[in-house]
Order: sequence, then C-alpha cells, then structure tokens
Amino acid sequence: MIRIAVDAMGGDRAPDEIIAGAADAASETIRPVLYGPPGLDTHGLALVETTGVIEMDDHAVESVRAKPDSSLVRSVRSVAAGEADAVVSAGSTGAMLAASLLHIRRLPGVRRPAIAVAIPARHGPTVLIDAGANADARPEDLLQFAHMGVVFAEEILEIDDPAVRLLSIGEEDEKGNQLTLDAGALLRASTLRFAGNTESRSLLEGDSDVVVTDGFTGNVALKALEGTIRSLLEALREELESSMRGRLGGFLMRPAARQVRRRLDPETYGGAYLLGLRGLVVIAHGSSSRVAIANAIRLAARGVEHDVVKRLEPGVLASARSKTPTAER
Repeated sequence: MIRIAVDAMGGDRAPDEIIAGAADAASETIRPVLYGPPGLDTHGLALVETTGVIEMDDHAVESVRAKPDSSLVRSVRSVAAGEADAVVSAGSTGAMLAASLLHIRRLPGVRRPAIAVAIPARHGPTVLIDAGANADARPEDLLQFAHMGVVFAEEILEIDDPAVRLLSIGEEDEKGNQLTLDAGALLRASTLRFAGNTESRSLLEGDSDVVVTDGFTGNVALKALEGTIRSLLEALREELESSMRGRLGGFLMRPAARQVRRRLDPETYGGAYLLGLRGLVVIAHGSSSRVAIANAIRLAARGVEHDVVKRLEPGVLASARSKTPTAER
C-alpha cells in the first residue's frame, strides 16, 4: 500500500476538489491521507487534523516557519518522518519548495532541486526541467537537471535511452546566452545522449525526450504553452458554436476534437515532480480539478513504485563531478 499525503487546503479549489480527487485516486494499492482542519467531509479517507493554511500570496519561507502546523507543512513533514511515501499539494509552489528543503532536504550532491513536468506533446510526452524552482541557475545546475530529467523520462514515461536537448533561441551550438553556451559544453562532454539545442516552438511537437533549462525560462515557456493551448481550444469552441454551419461542423469533428483536447490537456499527468530531494514531492497546478489531483496522486504513486529518488543518485553524483567550462579555463 502506497501512502500519499495530500494537502487538502492547497489550491484555488480546495478543499472540495482536492478531497474528491483524492477519493477518486484511492485504490487497493494507493492510500491517500488528507491533511487539513477538523470537520472536513473526507469521503471516507483518513484525515490528519491541522491548524492553519498557507495562502497563495503568503511569503513562502516566512509562512513555512510561521505556520508549522499548516496542512502544507504537515503533509511535507509526513514524508520526512516516514509516515507517507510521497506528498501532493496544489498550494504555493514557493512554500512547497521551502518546506521540502527544510524538512525533507536535498539528496547528497544536489545543489538545487528542480521541477520536472511532462508536456503532452504531439509525438509523445516531453520532460521539461526546470519548470520554475530556480529563477537563476549555473551551468552545472542544468547538467544536474538533465540527469534528473532522464530518470523521469525512463522511469515514469518509459522512454528508452532518452535524448536531452537544451532550450535556447536557436538550434545552432553558438546560439544562446552565456549560461546556455556553458551548459551546452557540459552536456556535450557528459555521458548523456545530448542532441543539441531546441527552440520553444518545438516543445509541443515532442521532438525531444528531455528539455533542460533554468527555472525562469522554463516557467515562462510552460505558461506560454498552457495559455496558448487554452486560448486556441476556447476560440475553436466559440467559432463552432457561432452559427448553424459551425455547430454542424462541430458535431462531425467532435470525436477528433475530444482526442486533441485529451492529448494536450495538462491535467493528463496532474502535477510535476520536485526532483533532487530525499523524498518524493509532487506539485499540482493551483487551479487543479479533481481529475488533475487524482492524476497527480497516481503520478506520485508511480514515482514510489519506480523508486525515483533512489534512481536519481547515480546521475546526481555523475553531474556533481563535472566542472563548468569557465572553471576549467
């Protein structure tokens, strides 16, 4: 039985959608445990009572220290204490990062954890790492992110010998800022299957198994993709409903449209791993529905089954032994 701690009060739709998603994910092998205030209707799930909620606009580090009994902090602490195998929260990403660093702590050799998210691309899923944990990063960080992203691709997405690409402003090796140039040199000298640079316009094509970048660039790219997909699907829906001809066409293309929506839906995976820690942490989108929460819990359980944390260690150690090109000069 895999025990998943769920922050019942994290996210824009908490607690109702969070609890409903947790109930949907419960099975013979997955046991979600809710963390939240007394009196919640848990749909039969176990509840660990907490006192306090970290809001989305709270200061991340200060709120984690000031609210040690909040649902977010207590659920994270359960992983550190061995009471749960993984934690899922749709609450503040900054607070989840701060709480995880404080209580679960980093794996030996990891300088900075990174957010790894699966993008449901056209030709198969792509791992984007880092998607928002580190606004600033060093070249050696990107090398380490790449190693962690490869483990994600192998163990969770079942991609054999995944290729790594570096997000840049052009495919040529000489394109990009100094961080990209130095990271590219490290990746080319590594044991990873580095396939060169890629551009953000290719992210939805699925031409890359793992795309590595700093957290600022990755988060901007991810949100641009999510917003573009949402706007295009909504615009298509409005056009199809605007006239009789459109409604007729919509009826005929409905099966194909549903398939496209299903393939591009960010709720397919439900959440993103915060990799590089001694325990498994899954961060869900703040606006997650019950479907996304259920999928995030299943994603967490899959990471436990495949012992992702343990599998990260060889890559982390390999990347830690590397030097930056600037240091070598």
